[in-house]
Amino acid sequence: MANYLIKNCSLVNEGSIQPADVWIKNGRIEKIGSNIETKEAVTEINAEGKHLFPGVIDDQVHFREPGLTHKGNIYTEARAGVAGGVTTYMEMPNTIPNALNLELLEQKYTIAANTSLANFSFYMGTSNTSADDTLQANKHKDKICGIKIFMGASTGNMLVDNYNTLDKVFRESEVLIATHCESESIIKNNYERLKAAKGEFSPADHPLIRDVDACYESSLMAIQIARQYNTRLHILHLTTAKELDLFGNMMPLKEKRITSEVCVHHLHFTADDYARLGYQIKCNPAIKAKENREALWKALLDNRIDVIATDHAPHTWDEKNGSYENAHAGLPLVQHPLLLMLHYAKEGRIPLERVAEKMSHAVADCFQIKERGYIREGYFADLVLVDLNKEHTVTKENLLYKCGWSPLEGFRFPATITHTFVNGHAVYENGVFDESQKGSRLAFER
Repeated sequence: MANYLIKNCSLVNEGSIQPADVWIKNGRIEKIGSNIETKEAVTEINAEGKHLFPGVIDDQVHFREPGLTHKGNIYTEARAGVAGGVTTYMEMPNTIPNALNLELLEQKYTIAANTSLANFSFYMGTSNTSADDTLQANKHKDKICGIKIFMGASTGNMLVDNYNTLDKVFRESEVLIATHCESESIIKNNYERLKAAKGEFSPADHPLIRDVDACYESSLMAIQIARQYNTRLHILHLTTAKELDLFGNMMPLKEKRITSEVCVHHLHFTADDYARLGYQIKCNPAIKAKENREALWKALLDNRIDVIATDHAPHTWDEKNGSYENAHAGLPLVQHPLLLMLHYAKEGRIPLERVAEKMSHAVADCFQIKERGYIREGYFADLVLVDLNKEHTVTKENLLYKCGWSPLEGFRFPATITHTFVNGHAVYENGVFDESQKGSRLAFER
């Protein structure tokens, strides 16, 4: 393994930006300081004028393997993530077959160990009839990021709307439970009412069908059950101003039992964008009216929302087109989350230090990830070097997703990612990959 000495960077870490050198040795951060010199063999990188961030930890992606690999696979989507500064991801169980037991879950870990350029963990899934299998995760809580519960429709047999199943898993789980919160009954009623009134739907009808109340009522239910049992609950992809009243911001993150996530597309797009992008931005939960986006930003900055993620969910171009019923829900996003937040940092919406906090530090704290998420001596060297003075435009030619498209095509970012290190390995450097080393399975301190 090559060792590196990053010289003269601006270190964005733990609430400050400081000039520093960073010495990477044997996959870890050996030393942080000024004017570091070593007689050991190192590859020196002149980072003058560049900013060094901890690698992004994306706590919600869909990489589609096994069973849906025409859309993407662990290799292609992790590779795209690495180019975007995502050094670690947590992937969802709604593949085919659904990862509803330890045997199926471990098959995904084996694929990732052989193919993933980024570090990885996988959620255990559940269904109305698989609670006992799901709770086997308790025996492996230092090796599994969490249990995923779809309290809204999903691929396969993963909608959990049986209260007894929810009650059992919330009561007995010793690991974090992550929920997709939308009320299936409210969605169904909205759909039938609007179908009778309109006949044919347009993309702009999506947030009317999967509306604010559908999200709120489901999130409220999850929080009520979690409070009853003191469950460690993490609610994914918040989209509504109304839901934010369910969360407090006074408690330090490490002491919270109920946490939340917002995704980059809900911070970027609004319902006004359906006119331009149509079903490209159809996703569940839906992108909603502008006032919700503004409320999400406020809650992110006052710590009612704890982390930023992507919910990367690729589909082929054909799958995104057609009628409302046939257009698949989900957006490919994992190549650009850091650049998108750096765009908003340049606009003055979020400080660079908070970008590092919400995309790295807080995710590590939320999931109790061992020795990652911070730039600290002794920690794994998961790092991203960024040139904030070099623009980057998204084009079809520089997209790395297997699906080959992005709703961000044509968008010009104010920054460029020059290097991504995973476990001290320079896997990405100025557009070139070194795939000689794969990522590692996450460990958790629980």
